[in-house]
Amino acid sequence: MFAASSVARRVVRGSTATMTTTMIRRTLAMGPAAGGTISDEMLDKLGSLSTQALVDGLWVMGWPSAQIDAARPLAPGMKCVGRAVTLNFVPARPDIAQDKPAGGESPEYEAFELCGPKEVLVMSSTGPMESVGGDIKFLRLKQRGLGGLVTDGSVRDTDEILHYGFPCFSHNTTARQGPAAMQPWECNGVVELSGVTVRPGDAIVGDQDGVVVVPAKVADTVYGIAHGREQIEDIVKEELTKNPGPPGKFYPFMSGKIKVDSPLGQLLATHGITPDNSNQFEGTADW
Repeated sequence: MFAASSVARRVVRGSTATMTTTMIRRTLAMGPAAGGTISDEMLDKLGSLSTQALVDGLWVMGWPSAQIDAARPLAPGMKCVGRAVTLNFVPARPDIAQDKPAGGESPEYEAFELCGPKEVLVMSSTGPMESVGGDIKFLRLKQRGLGGLVTDGSVRDTDEILHYGFPCFSHNTTARQGPAAMQPWECNGVVELSGVTVRPGDAIVGDQDGVVVVPAKVADTVYGIAHGREQIEDIVKEELTKNPGPPGKFYPFMSGKIKVDSPLGQLLATHGITPDNSNQFEGTADW
C-alpha cells in the first residue's frame, strides 16, 4: 500500500478516475490469498492418511517443507483435518490497537465465525510463547464445532481447552496475556508459521507427529502420491512381518521410479499393483 499511496499522491492533481485505477492496480498486485478449493470428499481422503505420507508426497513433487514444526498436539491422540481459516497477529503498538476493529468486529472473531467442523483455525503468532487465546475466547470455537486449532504460538487455560474437546496444536502452553504483546490484525490472508506458508483453504492435517499443510492447488496430486506410498508401505511391512529380514530389500523407495523387475516391483505384482494401475513405477509419474 506504500507504493500505491506514493503513486496516488503524484496523480492527485489529475482525475479521480486516474487515482482510483492506480490504487486498484497496486492492490491486485498482491495476488489472491487462496490458492484453490478442496472438496469435502478430498478433505476426508487427506485426513485418512498420516502426516508422514503427506510430507513424503509433497517431497516427491519437489515442493518445500510443509510441516509446521512449532505446532504439537496439546494431548495424546489428537488428530485434525480441515480447510485453513487463517488469522495473523502483529506486534502490539498503540496505533494498531486503536485502528483494529473493536469488540465483536475484531479480525479474530471474524475468523471464529468462519470456522466449523470442516475448518482448522490457523493462528500465526509473533512468538512461540505468546498467547493466542484461551478459555473465554475459545468457548466460541467449541460452540462452532471447530475442526481444530493450529498455532506456532502458545495457548492458555489448558484444562478448559482440553475440556472443550477440539483438537489443538500449539508450540506450548502459557499463563501470559496475549494483548500486551500482539494484536490480531488480518483474517484469511496468507500467513507463515515456522517458515511454512499457509493460504486460506489449504488442507491442514495434524496427528501425533505434527501438522502438515497441503496446498489446495495440488491437493489431489498429493493424495494420489501419498495414498500410493501408504499402500506400498503396508505391503512391505506385511511381507517383512511374515518373512523377517532387513528392510533394505524393499525400502526405502522413490515414487515414480520403482522398477518392475526389482524385488519391490515383483512383490507389488503379487498384490495386483502394477504400472497399469499405479503411479509409483518408473515411467508412470503423473505429477
